[in-house]
Amino acid sequence: MTQSTLVLGLGNTLMSDEGVGPLVVRHLKAEADPGAPLRFLDGGTLSFTLAGPIEDCRCLIVVDAAAMGDPPGTVRVFEGEVMDRQLRQHANSVHEVSLADLLDMVRLTDRLPARRALVGIEPAVIGWGDRLTPAVAAAMPITMARVQEILRQWDETETGCSIR
Repeated sequence: MTQSTLVLGLGNTLMSDEGVGPLVVRHLKAEADPGAPLRFLDGGTLSFTLAGPIEDCRCLIVVDAAAMGDPPGTVRVFEGEVMDRQLRQHANSVHEVSLADLLDMVRLTDRLPARRALVGIEPAVIGWGDRLTPAVAAAMPITMARVQEILRQWDETETGCSIR
């Protein structure tokens, strides 16, 4: 494993709120220190090809639209085992493969990142459209702040998830 942290945005930017993950990651990358050991990746609608980048990172943050039963635009963070349980309980996915399946595949290689988090944003609309709904667009700064907060916490605990 490398010492890097992977920030992975999932979703289809042609499906309205489903595209929030890649958009958040694009904004985070633009604001990040280019020298930081962070990798930002638009994972699109998931595929087994993402197993490699996940295996190669020490820490993983996934940003994705997530149907959690909350009001549209709600942002929730799930870490570690809580993330794993959330993904198993809500395994329905509009992606090619589910994130739970992908992480299980990486788990089989014994290279699942020890530190991992899902930052989920409750969508209002999943359907054809190239714009986020107002509730989800308003949640983008909150989502970005949550990702940055996770990175700071992990950096402070000296888990190998350095942002410097």
